[in-house]
Formats: sequence, C-alpha cells, structure tokens
Amino acid sequence: MTELQGALVVLRPTTTEDVPALAAIRATPEVRARWRGGEDLEAEIAADLEDPDSHAFTVRHGQRIVGMIQWYAEDDPDYRHAGIDVFLDPAVHGGGLGTDAVRTLARHLVDDHGHHRLVIDPAADNAAAIRCYEKVGFRPVGVMRRYERGPDETWHDGLLMDLLAEELIR
Repeated sequence: MTELQGALVVLRPTTTEDVPALAAIRATPEVRARWRGGEDLEAEIAADLEDPDSHAFTVRHGQRIVGMIQWYAEDDPDYRHAGIDVFLDPAVHGGGLGTDAVRTLARHLVDDHGHHRLVIDPAADNAAAIRCYEKVGFRPVGVMRRYERGPDETWHDGLLMDLLAEELIR
C-alpha cells in the first residue's frame, strides 16, 4: 500500500513501529470512551494489524502521529461496499484533521478500489464525529438501537451513515 496525501494529513500503512504511539492515543479518556479496550492496548492494536480483512493507516500531521484510520470491505458482489473507522488524538480534535483523513480514505476507496458505497457508524451521541462525516458527504441512514456496549457496560445507540460515490465532497 502507498501513502495517501490529504490536504492536511498523510495516511500511511500502519506498522508495528506505530503501535506505541497509537496505543497512547487510544488510552486517552476521550478515545477510550469510544474505542474501549483492555489492559494491553499495544497488544490489541498489534493483533488488529494481523487481521487480513482490515486495512489500517496511521494518520500523520507534520511529523507527528495523530491517529489511525482503517477500512474493511464486504466483497459479496451483491452487497459490495467498504466501511471506515477512525480515531484521533483529542489534542487535535476540531482542527479539520478528522474530516481530511476520512475524505482522503473515502477518495481512495472510491477512486482506487471502485467502491460505490461507503459506511461509517459513530455512536449516536457523538455529535462532533457525525458533523465530521457529514462534511465528507456521509448521510444518516438510521439509528441502530442498543448497537454497542459502552464502558459503563450498558448498551448505546449507533448511527449508521453511508455515502454514495457521487456524493463524496472532494
């Protein structure tokens, strides 16, 4: 895989050397509340990198690692699409880096992989993430009730959003 250049960020394939920095970001309270994880985040991230069905990119801004974005594909020809997940260091939230990272990966999935439809599924109460994805062209499809278990061990709603290739805001 090659690096993907955004307007503000560079996405490059995640390597094992990136794991400590990514684990530190995942350990921040703001990210951990959404992404959760056990005691050994480095081991979890390293294991995720071994998953052949997931493709991870480290998000860099300048010379600094600021997060990770990953994608997966449903390859059944009758249901083909790709999904995106992303987390960023809370220190850079609100600066447009998340929007740029999602837009850059979405462009790659549409232009280079030929996907006609992309999905993303933020927590229904994550207004900042939802606004970020809408800036790229994602639209709400519907609320997935009791979709994921939160850190408090109760079930929380998720919002399914999708984007058709022609709706991508470049």
